[in-house]
Amino acid sequence: MTTRVPTLPVRASRVVDLNLLKVRIATNLEEFDGYAYFAREVAEPAEADYEIYCMDLDRDPFDTAALASQVDRTLRAKRFQAGYYLSHMFGDPAYLITEGRTSYVFGRRLERTVWPYFVKRILTDYAADHGLLHLKAAGLVAEDGAATLLVGPNGGGKTVFLAQACAHGARFLSNTHMLVRADTGVAHGIPAAVRVRPDAAFRELIAAGKLVPHLESGDYVADPALVFPHGGVERGVVRNIVITDFRPGTHGGLEPLDPDRAELFLDQFASAVTTYGLKDDLMTHCHGDIRSFTDRLLDWRRQLSALVRQATCFRANVDMLDPSARQAALAELGVSAVR
Repeated sequence: MTTRVPTLPVRASRVVDLNLLKVRIATNLEEFDGYAYFAREVAEPAEADYEIYCMDLDRDPFDTAALASQVDRTLRAKRFQAGYYLSHMFGDPAYLITEGRTSYVFGRRLERTVWPYFVKRILTDYAADHGLLHLKAAGLVAEDGAATLLVGPNGGGKTVFLAQACAHGARFLSNTHMLVRADTGVAHGIPAAVRVRPDAAFRELIAAGKLVPHLESGDYVADPALVFPHGGVERGVVRNIVITDFRPGTHGGLEPLDPDRAELFLDQFASAVTTYGLKDDLMTHCHGDIRSFTDRLLDWRRQLSALVRQATCFRANVDMLDPSARQAALAELGVSAVR
């Protein structure tokens, strides 16, 4: 088979473990900041389900005119060439070439593409191919294996809720992504480093964990194993879905939420295709076939509806830094709180 990609000078390569799948990330750099996003690696040699090759244009003299003639004929490739990767991630123009389950990207500071774009797209592709639901959600698990999924808008307190729950009795499942099989209710967490901010909620964790700065200035990266004393798990059966909506100075607690409202909210704030703007990528994955594309969306809609109806749904306006409020919330979620 003829390849569109020139011979690549690979100087670093790691296989990262995303629970149900593994991804090889290779680069022409000796050191690559993109590895900081991941919490688990697989010892080489190892098989990978997907591969990403990140080639820095400042490290090796690639012919950009030749690359431009070989890029994917997709909307995402056009956006990469304009320096727009996904969501709020921008950078220098980059050249995207895809061959099956292998992605090649040529540009600068390509750590901005790995977790912000490639991981999200790969998880969505994997979900589409394996009958799973890809959600933007955090998760914690009680002693009996029951999982609570946390979703919410930016600034709603999801990360604080997760960190405080896992510091006081819960086990860590995931902080960003979840692959869920709705017919069984099993949620599979995606291992990742936890991004924390140096505020009142995390100051002690940062000091105790000896954390490293995040790629974006002012934040830190934490291996969950370093900062959560009760450890982590790979899966749990969903019992609760919590929409975090912390509003300081207002009445707090867990408020029951009917499934219809929960489903509408999750469709907008947790469904990966909607939340991350991946509809064009899914269409590409479906080879431009409208029936295949809509079949995936219909299946995900049915799965989301089934998931919320077999769980107990809450809106959470909880100050998790208040010990009594935290203990009450965790008790209602079935977590044996530890002071």
